[in-house]
Amino acid sequence: MSSENGEPRADGEGGAEGAPPEQLALIRESVRKARTPRAKPRTWRGAALAERLPVARVLVDKGVLHLDRYFDYAVPAELDEQAQPGVRVRVRFGAGRHRVREGRREGGGLIDGFLIERRAESDYSGPLAALAQVVSPEPVLSEELLGLARAVADRYAGSLADVLQLAVPPRSARAEQRTSPAPLPPPEAPDPGSWTRYEQGGAFLRTLADGGAPRAVWHALPGPRWSEELARAVAATLASGRGALVVVPDGRAAARVDAALTTLLGKGHHALLTADAGPEKRYAQWLAVRRGSVRAVVGTRAAMFAPVRNLGLVAIWDDGDDSHSEQHAPQPHARDVLLLRATLDKCAFLLGGFSCTVEAAQLVENGWARPLIAGREQIRRSAPLVRTVGDQDLARDEAARAARLPTLAWQTAREGLRHGPVLVQVPRRGYAPRMACDRCRAPARCVHCSGPLQGQDAGVLRCGWCGRAEGNWHCPECGGFRLRAQVVGARRTAEELGRAFPAVPVRTSGREHVLDTVPSAPALVVSTPGAEPVAEGGYAAALLLDGWAMLVRPDLRAGEDALRRWIAAGALVRPQGEGGTVVVVAEPTLRPVQALVRWDPVGHALRELSERAELGFPPVSRMAAVSGTPEALAEFLAAVQLPSDAEVLGPVPVPPAPSAGPRRPGAAPPGEHWERALVRVPPGSGSALASALKTAQAARMARGSGEAARVRVRIDPPDIG
Repeated sequence: MSSENGEPRADGEGGAEGAPPEQLALIRESVRKARTPRAKPRTWRGAALAERLPVARVLVDKGVLHLDRYFDYAVPAELDEQAQPGVRVRVRFGAGRHRVREGRREGGGLIDGFLIERRAESDYSGPLAALAQVVSPEPVLSEELLGLARAVADRYAGSLADVLQLAVPPRSARAEQRTSPAPLPPPEAPDPGSWTRYEQGGAFLRTLADGGAPRAVWHALPGPRWSEELARAVAATLASGRGALVVVPDGRAAARVDAALTTLLGKGHHALLTADAGPEKRYAQWLAVRRGSVRAVVGTRAAMFAPVRNLGLVAIWDDGDDSHSEQHAPQPHARDVLLLRATLDKCAFLLGGFSCTVEAAQLVENGWARPLIAGREQIRRSAPLVRTVGDQDLARDEAARAARLPTLAWQTAREGLRHGPVLVQVPRRGYAPRMACDRCRAPARCVHCSGPLQGQDAGVLRCGWCGRAEGNWHCPECGGFRLRAQVVGARRTAEELGRAFPAVPVRTSGREHVLDTVPSAPALVVSTPGAEPVAEGGYAAALLLDGWAMLVRPDLRAGEDALRRWIAAGALVRPQGEGGTVVVVAEPTLRPVQALVRWDPVGHALRELSERAELGFPPVSRMAAVSGTPEALAEFLAAVQLPSDAEVLGPVPVPPAPSAGPRRPGAAPPGEHWERALVRVPPGSGSALASALKTAQAARMARGSGEAARVRVRIDPPDIG
């Protein structure tokens, strides 16, 4: 037919043989049109560039530290209108300088990214590859969200791409095609309601409604009203014409706040962002928030990045819950992200819960936030009666040796069942108990791998990590040979309680099956911490078993966490004036037990904070955990340029991971022996520490070190042993 330059072939062969000149001209013209470059989802040659701002600055979704920067791409004219800042794009990444044709770089694999900005010129001197595709014209990445993501990445020594994977949900084309509803007008400012129970509760709501930005640490009173009080704080913020964001630990808590907001304001004023909604529905709700159709958001951990417009309030409930700590890199904590948002957006901040973490106490102690508490008389009227069963009581109690319940707990349960349901909290789920020395209560450990020994149905001791049987155990601490159950699981406890109270139904709530609510009829409800269902009208009594097992965990937060779980369970019990009683099986002289008896989590947190300040532990200091194989860890610590005031603690061996079951974040892979070092700096040097660790890790990755993936860095780890 024709050659590439459009001239007829000399041999006369082809489909146009014998055709008239006019027809040959038409054929040549059709060939030229067919070869005109078109916008395709890949790089093409010869495409015209955009006349204005022909350079796009793109963040590629690689997530590796040494590529944590922007890359410049050429903008074809066909994509000029759609290629706007904030949209999702696809680009070819990985092509070298040698793959250049007609002034354009080609090759490389297609990868997703975000278009950050359009520019007139590029700082890169070589040829640019072209944008391959604009995935969607929806601008999902705003300047505010980008700034927040960058601040989070810098604080946690992570990459911006990893943070944006947490902040921007996966795309759903059908959700983007649907239009979001029109925004509703701001509601009227709500009345204070039950906020009047707190000394400054009414003033806090009035300040929100007037457009102010108060910052408070709220110690909620026991009972079910906390969700309604959160809803009133959100409504007051909406009344000022601003947006609000509430982050809660799980879907059950989100459902309670969602129901309270719907009752108070009706539908359409807020969005619920949880994983239970499914990807498409959740993305549609997220788009409604980004487009400004909805001004309030209630959700779990991922909602901490929700793009609420004109943000006026960020609130978090129960910041000590493990669910608030993200498990994906760079593992930010929802509390710290909301603190960053409150600072960047200059909005109000509310941290609430039945208990009080050391971090919350520090916010009040340094004056950044004000306490929002009730008077002691109001606390006494709202809290249940708390009684204790200590070691001396158990030693004198013959029934406690043969039965699951001490006599006091059994009597309390029997009396409570006359008036309603009774909650029984046990520290573990399952059946097989972990064992400890009967004399000194030292945990029974396997001689091969130091794993915990568990009692089986046939009376055989078996390691929970390596599975080996142990027939001749003796305590290495005191030489004793007798064992006792360190922690008995929820299923076994339910069986024993069923035999003790044969006429009473027994319900269990745990990881596999979590109950949301239970009726007010008499029943025994056996639950693991955090899975306690809400009883209609409140529980008549609560039994907190094996409390000492929660206190002996080798963790800096063991006492704080035990108190938080106890108070959360006790808050579901009726007030003392209505007969509500809580029995905790733990030594009454211990500080967390005394704080529970007095219902004084604030005092406990302040004393913990004082001790942390003397020892130099978080949150008074900033700390990073660096773990890996001994060789890789030593190489990393030798290469990193730490701040002059940094202190390295360790390294120490990391306990081996169990061969089966889920692994804790940062744990060594099964079969590998890792070590961990803690790097501590005083206040004010946290940013320098994060930058130094990030630079060292990026350098290892850029060198292609095979051990780079074997060194893990975590800023402010929730547990430091």
